[in-house]
Amino acid sequence: MCGSPTDTDPLWQDVQYCTQGIVPPSGQRPTCLKTMPNYVVLHGKPETPRNYLLLPSCRITGIECPFLVTTTVANYWHEAWENARSGGDVPVQSQYIGLGINSQSARQLNQLHIHMAGVRASTQRRLQDLEASGRVALQPSQWGDTQYQAAVTGADGSGDRTYRILRLDALTQNLFDLLNLYVVRRFGLDMAGQTLIVVPKMTATGFARAFYVLNSDSSLHDGTNTCDHLLVYS
Repeated sequence: MCGSPTDTDPLWQDVQYCTQGIVPPSGQRPTCLKTMPNYVVLHGKPETPRNYLLLPSCRITGIECPFLVTTTVANYWHEAWENARSGGDVPVQSQYIGLGINSQSARQLNQLHIHMAGVRASTQRRLQDLEASGRVALQPSQWGDTQYQAAVTGADGSGDRTYRILRLDALTQNLFDLLNLYVVRRFGLDMAGQTLIVVPKMTATGFARAFYVLNSDSSLHDGTNTCDHLLVYS
């Protein structure tokens, strides 16, 4: 389920070039924006100041990989935020930042990649309004409760989609494990079908030291299995 090091997925080949200098068979060398022991950062496509990818340096096909819910996996979400934030090494040029990962069926490439992009101001306002009205879970164990499911309008003009919404004060916990424990296993769902999105809370004075963690899948009414409805890449 997590893939083999000999796989020919293009993103995995890009990771191998950045970490080991192995030139992809296509001969096209990616721009390695940052290379660390646990991850690399690449341009997304199309290449814009709002479109970057963080990828594990080890072989992980995607959200369905069981390794992601273990205690030894790197905290890729924290690393994505530290790079994408203002002042980070690969900052997203947007006032409001969003991080996201697609489900197995919604993605096009099969090396785990967290999209580092923007979100609309209206998305940020909507999440804060939901929090103010008590519609955002404050404990991971509440994440799947019905009262913390809400519609958020997509940035791509696709209309409202329903998300389970949790607030965390820091990205210190394993989000994949929280999702698996409090949503997937609780409701008998499939990890492969989930999308996961992180939107840092921002106020007029800057980062409010909190994160909205959104999850959705096709089991929800008006649910979605892709992060692309909320993220702004260009």
